[in-house]
Amino acid sequence: MSLTGIWNINIATPIGTQSVELELAESNGVVAGIARGNAETTPLLEPRLENNRLTWKQSITRPLRLNLTFDVIIDGDTLSGTSRAGKLPPSKVSGQRAIGE
Repeated sequence: MSLTGIWNINIATPIGTQSVELELAESNGVVAGIARGNAETTPLLEPRLENNRLTWKQSITRPLRLNLTFDVIIDGDTLSGTSRAGKLPPSKVSGQRAIGE
C-alpha cells in the first residue's frame, strides 16, 4: 500500500467541517507531507506509518491557533480516524485519495 499522493480530507470540528488537502510522500518507510487548508499551508510533524495506521501532529494558526494530533487508518484509497486539539473532544476525520493519484 502506498500513501504517496494527494488526499482530500474533511475534519468535522465544533466550528464546522474543515476541508484540507494532504500531500503525502513515503520512501523507504519515511513519511513526509504538508497540509493545505483555505487559510494556510503547514508541514506534518512527526508523521509515522505503522501498517495502515498513519499518525502525525500539526500546528495551525487559522481559523484558531491549535496544536492538532491526527490518527487515521488508510484502507486503499480512503482514510478515516480522528483529530484532537489539546483537551477538546476528538473530531471525526474522513477522506479519499484525489482522482488520478
